[in-house]
Amino acid sequence: MAQQITYDKAYDAVGPEDFPAMLEVPRYGRRTNAFDGIISATHDHFWDPFDKNYIDFDQSFDLTATPIMPLSSIVELRSAVAERLDGGQQIQLANDVMHWSISNLLHGEQGALSLSASLCHILLDPGAQEYAANQAREEARHVAGFTRYIAKRWGDPLPVGKTIATVLADLVSTPEVYKKIVGMQMLVEGIAMGAFASLNAKTNDPVLRRLVQLVMSDEAFHHRFGRLWAAKTIRHLNEEEHRKVEDWAAQLFQMLLFNLINTEQKQGIYAKYGLDWEWVRDAVRESFGDDQRREELKESTNIFRVLIKTLLQAGIITSRTAPLYAVWVDMDELKAEGEGIPGDIVADEMLVVLREINSRRRRIGSKDIAAAAS
Repeated sequence: MAQQITYDKAYDAVGPEDFPAMLEVPRYGRRTNAFDGIISATHDHFWDPFDKNYIDFDQSFDLTATPIMPLSSIVELRSAVAERLDGGQQIQLANDVMHWSISNLLHGEQGALSLSASLCHILLDPGAQEYAANQAREEARHVAGFTRYIAKRWGDPLPVGKTIATVLADLVSTPEVYKKIVGMQMLVEGIAMGAFASLNAKTNDPVLRRLVQLVMSDEAFHHRFGRLWAAKTIRHLNEEEHRKVEDWAAQLFQMLLFNLINTEQKQGIYAKYGLDWEWVRDAVRESFGDDQRREELKESTNIFRVLIKTLLQAGIITSRTAPLYAVWVDMDELKAEGEGIPGDIVADEMLVVLREINSRRRRIGSKDIAAAAS
């Protein structure tokens, strides 16, 4: 029997095999209103990856001449690897690395879709269940959007990396609500918001920038769901329960920090340039050690900085595990930054754009209906 660490009735859950519990009459009348604001807002930030009013995937981009991200952001090219490649090859390698990275963002969105659907099977509260169904719909359009982007730039996605595949499989399959919410809605969504904020700030491809802005307009609400759970749960945990959540989050953080993006998972890319992946690994390690990692974690959009901040603001990190994170970031500095995370401002700005597009489309639709009826 899974241990459901919940202290708010909105997060009560049953096993995924217990469908009869969903048919009990009293259940239908116990709907929480905690998520109504997030649910109703979906009309404002709706977008369609197949409609050019929202995003035009047909805009051209020459992968042979321009890197999708600045060469300085590609860790391999900040090592001896760059010395073995001419200028054109450096651009091609950078874009191949981005093919791998964006493919794994796509796989992450599929994981979020499947996890949201799995929450629909276990959450008893109709309001919480509707929220999860709503998020599943939004994650589905992210899957469609990243699939279209990859198809336009490279063709097919690359296979999922071992680390993200392991994490996603565990989160989707676990029957424990706290792992699903902390793992996906806070850690993985937090990492995603950091990644999207970085892509938005640095990419040379306007289509990718537009895509991540649209996705962020949804993800900001998904991240909020996790924060709501934390606000209603963390302060009520007993010592044993808090230790369980805290230790599990710390373990997952360390796994992601050291394994999310590593050379072994990208060895197929290096082979195209006659580079042995183990040599690349050693070259990267020589130029990118712990000091460089700490320096990168000073950037507000660094995915692991965003992850630590998310856990800290949620109250999951205590003085017991804070030293583990303090090796990498200034915890006092994080506390002073407030609750906002990178991407929130972009999401708010895109929400204004989407409201205008959707309002205009509704006006046009109303006129069409009126004309057809006359």
